[in-house]
Amino acid sequence: MAGSEQQEGGTRVRDRYCVSYREPMVQPMSGGTGVVLHSEAWARILDAAPELENLGYSSLWLPGPLLTDLDRIGAVVRTTRRALVSTAVLPADQFDAGDVASSFAALERDYPGRALLGLGGAHGPRPLRTVSDYMDRLDHADSPVPAAGRVLAALGPRMLDLARERSSGALPLFTTPEYTAGARKRLGPDLSLIVQLAVVLDAHPARGRDTAREMVGFLRDVEVGYRRHFARMGFSDADVAGLNDQFIDALVPHGDVAAISRRIDEQRAAGADHVALMVLPGDGDLLDQWRSLAQVAT
Repeated sequence: MAGSEQQEGGTRVRDRYCVSYREPMVQPMSGGTGVVLHSEAWARILDAAPELENLGYSSLWLPGPLLTDLDRIGAVVRTTRRALVSTAVLPADQFDAGDVASSFAALERDYPGRALLGLGGAHGPRPLRTVSDYMDRLDHADSPVPAAGRVLAALGPRMLDLARERSSGALPLFTTPEYTAGARKRLGPDLSLIVQLAVVLDAHPARGRDTAREMVGFLRDVEVGYRRHFARMGFSDADVAGLNDQFIDALVPHGDVAAISRRIDEQRAAGADHVALMVLPGDGDLLDQWRSLAQVAT
C-alpha cells in the first residue's frame, strides 16, 4: 500500500510488493503465492494467519463475506509481521469510501507497505460507473487511497482498462491461462496481474469437480458478469448451464499438490505476477490443506 523502506532480508518491503503511496508503481508485484482466507470462522483465520505467513505465503487475502467490519483488515495486519494483507474483494457498493480511506490511511501510517485495497463487488446495472465513482471518492477523501494502493477485481475488457488507468493492477477470478495472457497484454507490463486461483485439494476427480461446481455455480447464478466472463473465454451456454467436466476442469484445478502446482505454473507462464490460492473445502481440514499447499508458495 505504501512505499516503505523497511528492510526484510536485504530486500525492501516496497520493492517486494511494488505498491507505493509515495511514488508511482514502476514494476509489477512479482513472484510468490498468496492465500485467500476462505473460511467462515474468523477466530480461526486470526489464529492461522501467522502460521500461513511463516509457511511462505507472501500475501493474505480477505474475501468479501469476511469483511463485516473494516477493522478486520487491520487485525490480520497486526497479527502478522510481513505478509501483504489485502481485500479480495471489498464491495464498492457496501462500504463508505471515506471510512475505507481513513482505515487504510491509518494502516499505512502504522504498518507501511502492509495493506492493499482490492476493490470490486459492484453488483448492479452499471458496475463500471459504480467502481469508477467510488474511486473518485477515494481520490478526494481527506486521506486518499491513491491508484498505487488499490487493485480492481477486473474481468471484462472495460474493467481491465479501468484497472490500468486508475489502479495498480487487476485481481481476476476463474481465469484460464489464455485469459490471463490476454489480460496481461491489455494491462501492459507495468501493472500487477494477480490471479485468484480457486483450487480443490482432493485426489478423487469426481468429488473434486463436485466441490468446484458448487462454487462456480453459485457465482454463475448470483452475478451475471460471470456468465459474460465465461462466454468471453469461449465457453458455450451449454457448458455454463451444465457445469460440465471440461468447463469445471478449465476453471478450477483439482487433484494433488503436484496437479495444482502445474496450474499455478501455467498461470505464471501466461503472465500472472502473483497467484492467490482460494482453497475450496475438499478432502480434509482447510488449515491442513493450506499447509500442504505451502510447498508451492515460493
